Amino acid sequence: MALNIDRSNEDPFYRYKMPRLIAKVEGKGNGIKTVIVNMPDVAKALARPATYPTKYFGCELGAQTQFDLKHDRFIVNGSHTADKLQGLLDGFIKKFVLCPGCSNPETNLAVKKGSINQRCIACGYNGSVDMRHKLTTFIVKNPPDQDPNATTPSKSKKDEKKKKGKKDEDEEKKDRSSPEAHSNHVSTAQQQMAAMRESGTAMDIPKAKDDDDDDDWGDDFTEEAIKERMNELSDAAKGLAMTDDLEKSSEERLNMLYEKIKIKRDDDALGKPGDIKEIFNEAERLEVKDKVPLILVELLLNDKALAQLPKFKALFLRFCYQNIKAQKSMLGGLEILIAKEYPKVLLAKTSHILKFLYDEDIVEEAVLLDWDRKPSKKYIGKEETTQIHKEGQAFIQWLKDAEEESEEDDDEEDGDNDIIYSTTEKVGEVKTPEPAKSTSPTTPPAASVNGNGKPMVEDDDGDDIDIDDI
Repeated sequence: MALNIDRSNEDPFYRYKMPRLIAKVEGKGNGIKTVIVNMPDVAKALARPATYPTKYFGCELGAQTQFDLKHDRFIVNGSHTADKLQGLLDGFIKKFVLCPGCSNPETNLAVKKGSINQRCIACGYNGSVDMRHKLTTFIVKNPPDQDPNATTPSKSKKDEKKKKGKKDEDEEKKDRSSPEAHSNHVSTAQQQMAAMRESGTAMDIPKAKDDDDDDDWGDDFTEEAIKERMNELSDAAKGLAMTDDLEKSSEERLNMLYEKIKIKRDDDALGKPGDIKEIFNEAERLEVKDKVPLILVELLLNDKALAQLPKFKALFLRFCYQNIKAQKSMLGGLEILIAKEYPKVLLAKTSHILKFLYDEDIVEEAVLLDWDRKPSKKYIGKEETTQIHKEGQAFIQWLKDAEEESEEDDDEEDGDNDIIYSTTEKVGEVKTPEPAKSTSPTTPPAASVNGNGKPMVEDDDGDDIDIDDI
């Protein structure tokens, strides 16, 4: 049964059709795989190489794919139903087949300078494909015109091209070998050189002026042109490398960053802001910045961790500041360092290390308290976890006491600032308090007494004077 290529279009007269996917599951256990039986027919209807949608399935499902072009077998590892693959195919069609302008599937893809351009024959749309999907890396490496599964010219046309090319080559050799052609070439060159000597100008290689983007820039050999071309090639190569790196596992990406940091450490190049920024940007690019503190602890700290932490404070702070996941990774790395690698030296210094992290805002108070409240066996064993938490209890208790004192101070301040509202007085009316009435008007107020029990008298200024000191 034929389906509309754009399945969201329910027009009964829609003329762009494709066959429904047929999937066949083969094998058992770890060797189970899904063969897409009619992938060549589906790909032909979409005007795309059959490898593209198959690889797209692999990217979306996180599965490996296999292409047997000789026998037209396109395989996705794992067991997948035809309906599931058909739904994924709709996503491929939307991203890489349908025109963003008119939703027409009459589009062509072209790879240029590391990016993929899409051009619509129907409406004339010409734009770039979103390069964030992993399939774009595969398309850049296997352009539509170079894909082995793409449509190839017939044998007769190939033979004609070969014959024509050979004939042209023979004629060119003949022309070059003729004495007349040689003499004409030499005389022309001599005339040009003589004219340049007379005018005193240097020889410039003419550059073709054409607005077409497909110009052969290889004809320009000036220093600036070469430099510009090398920059373009390096940028494209960088783009491809970046996309390839993200296809690797997180462990592989961490190993890449590990080697980079190790080189920087050996060159003593981890103290400058520029080097720290470079490491941070690389970690962001590889999408592993939450786990980097684990690497930093392993590479930068040893049994002298308490003295080394201040040296690399800026680097640790760059990754851990307001990043709870990175802070937990930092504590995990220190658990390994203290309890596994240098327990005899560092276990007794656990509280001092934790206090440094707290004082320098590398690890927040809430994270430290949570670390104490929920001991984890993710990085070290149960016995080692108990030891390190026991040694760190002095700092944790200090932190808890400080928190309680802070809360009490806040409560006292709130009490001093309490405002009592009256429900009987009028708004804006200020009532002056009346002086307290004395029960015995003739009785003078009680005088102050000194340490010997003798009364204190007031001087002219109203200050109390000790009689014994007069």
